[in-house]
Amino acid sequence: MMKLYGLGPTRSLRALWALRELDAEFEFVPVNLMAGENRHPDFLRLNPAGKLPVLVDGDLVLTESAAIVMYLAEKLGGKGLMPRDLTERAQAYRWSMFAVTELEQPLWRIARHTFLYSEEERLPDDIALARKDFTAMASILDRHMAGREFIVGDDMTIADCVTAYVLDWGDEEGLLDGCPNLETYIERMYARPKAPQRIAEAMASLQADA
Repeated sequence: MMKLYGLGPTRSLRALWALRELDAEFEFVPVNLMAGENRHPDFLRLNPAGKLPVLVDGDLVLTESAAIVMYLAEKLGGKGLMPRDLTERAQAYRWSMFAVTELEQPLWRIARHTFLYSEEERLPDDIALARKDFTAMASILDRHMAGREFIVGDDMTIADCVTAYVLDWGDEEGLLDGCPNLETYIERMYARPKAPQRIAEAMASLQADA
C-alpha cells in the first residue's frame, strides 16, 4: 500500500486530493514539522530536504507535490486526472507548471520575508514585489477561467489538483481580489466530495490537536 507522509495545511493537500479523487488505497503518515520530525534521520533518508509531502510506493520514494500528483495520475490513469488526448495533456502539464512557478513562488517569497527568515534577513519591499508578481499572473489565469469549470477540458485534471491549492493560499493572503473567476473556481473545487480541507481549516485542525 502506498504511504503519503504529510501534514495538515502543507502542500501534502495536493497529493491527498489526487489520492482521494483516484480512489487510491493509501496510508497517511503524519509528520509533525513543529516537533522537528522532518529533521529526524529516518525521514531525511526519504527526503534529504526535510520537506513534505513524500510518497512511498514500493521501492519508489517521490518528493515534490506536483510530481506526486502527476505520478498518481499516470499510475492510476484509468480513474481520471490525466487527459487521454495529447493536446489536453500538454495543457494540463502547462498549467501545472504555471501554478508552481508563476503563482507559488511569489507566495513563498511572501512567506519567507514574513515569518520564515530571521527578522534581520526579511526584506519588506520584496513582499510588495511578490504580491504584485502573484496578482499579475493570477489575472492571466482568471481570464483563462472565464466560462470554464476546470482548467483544462471538461473534467478535473492534474492541473486542478496542483492549482486549486495554490489559489487557496493566495486567497489566504488576500490576493484574489479582482479575480472573480478564480474565487468562484476555488469555491467550486473545494465543494467537491473528495476535496481535502482548505488551508485555513487544516491549520485550525492542526492547532486544535496541538
